[in-house]
Amino acid sequence: MKAPVLLRAACVASIVCASGTAGANAFGASVADGPHGAPAQAAAMTASGPSSGHPRVCASWARWERFRRDFVSKDGRVIDVGSADERTVSEGQSYALFFALVANDRASFDTILHWTEHELAQGDLASHLPAWLWGRDEAGQFRVLDANAASDADLWIAYALLEAGRAWGERSYTARGTLLAKRVLDEEAATLPGLGPTLLPGPAGFHPAADTWRVNPSYAPLQVIRGIGAHLPDDTRWPRLAATSARMLIDTAPRGFSPDWALYRAKGFAPDEQTQAESAYNAIRVYLWAGMLAADDDARTKLLERFAPFAAYIERHGAPPERVDTRTGTPGENDGNAGFSAAAVPFLAARGQSALADAQAARADHEAAPGYYTSVLMLFGLGWRERRFSFAADGTLHSAASECGAAR
Repeated sequence: MKAPVLLRAACVASIVCASGTAGANAFGASVADGPHGAPAQAAAMTASGPSSGHPRVCASWARWERFRRDFVSKDGRVIDVGSADERTVSEGQSYALFFALVANDRASFDTILHWTEHELAQGDLASHLPAWLWGRDEAGQFRVLDANAASDADLWIAYALLEAGRAWGERSYTARGTLLAKRVLDEEAATLPGLGPTLLPGPAGFHPAADTWRVNPSYAPLQVIRGIGAHLPDDTRWPRLAATSARMLIDTAPRGFSPDWALYRAKGFAPDEQTQAESAYNAIRVYLWAGMLAADDDARTKLLERFAPFAAYIERHGAPPERVDTRTGTPGENDGNAGFSAAAVPFLAARGQSALADAQAARADHEAAPGYYTSVLMLFGLGWRERRFSFAADGTLHSAASECGAAR
C-alpha cells in the first residue's frame, strides 16, 4: 500500500545572445542573471522552436549540473539527501529524466533510465510499473521499500521517453514510453461515475470504499497528459483523461487553493479529511503546472482564474503560503520556502504579473543550498522562466534536445 506517499513530496531561426542585462522573455517575465549564473548565461545562444516562436536557450544548464552533482549518484539514482533511509522515489527519477532531456544530456538520461528500469521496474519498464520507494531498510539493506507505483512519476517517465524518442530519434525510448503509458491507463486510472476516466495516484490503495476514490490534483499535469496523447493519437482515452483532469483541478479548489489530496464520490469532489484538506507540498505543483501551460491551452484561462487567490496571497505577503486549509481558504502561519516561490513564477507570469514573478524568482534564487524537492521546483519554475523549455498546446515539448542539435 502507498500510504507513505502522503508525505512523499514533503520529506528563431535567428540567434539571441543573453547578456547580464534584464530583458523581457517570451513568457511575459523579465530575464536577468541571478547570483548563481542563471537564468541567462553570458552569450547564451538560443534558437526558436518550429511552431512556438519562443527562443530556446541552448547553452549548458548550470542548475541541472548542480542538481546532478548534489543529488544524482554516478549510477543514476536520485537521492533525497538527508532522508533517514537515503531514499529514492520514482518521482525523483522521472523529474531527472525530464531535466536531462531538457538539458540535451543524453548520457545522464541513459544512466538515470537504466537505474530506474533495473532497480524500480524489475528490469523492464514495458512490463512493470516502477516501485515508488527505494532505500535502506531496517537491516541496512538497500532495496524496494514499497512496490506500489506512483502515477505522476509514471506519467512523467512515459512522457520523457516519448519526447526523447522524438528528439533523439531513438525507437527504444518510444517503444518503452508507449507501453508504459498504456500501463498507466490500464492500471492507474479508473472510470468514475459522473466523471469519466480519472487518474488515481497509484494502482493500489486509493479506492477506500465502494463509492469513494482518493485523488491527488498535482499528479495530473495537463501538458504531460496532452503530450502523451499527441504521441499516441490512436488511444482516445488520453484526451478524455485530460478533460476529467481539468475538471478535477477546478472542482477540488472551491476557494482558489488546490488541496494535496481530495475525495471523489458520485455526487462530486469532497475534502479529504484524512489530510484536513490541506494545501501544501504536493499542491504547490498544481500552480506550477498551470502556469507552464501553453497560452492557447484550452484549460489555461479557467485555471489562472480559479487560482487567483493564490496569486493574491503572494501579492499581499511577498511569498506563497506554506499551508492552506482549502475548505476555508485560511492560510497557515508560515511562508513557503524558495521552491514554493520558484513554482509560483510561471503562474504569476502567465497571469501577466511580471513584477511579482520577478520578485519570486529573486527570492528563490537567493537560496544557497536547496534540498532535493526545493531544487526540483527551482529547475521547473526557473528553468521555464529561463526559456530552457516550454510546452505546446498539444503538450509536446520544446527544449534544447529537440531544437539545439546533437546531444551531449
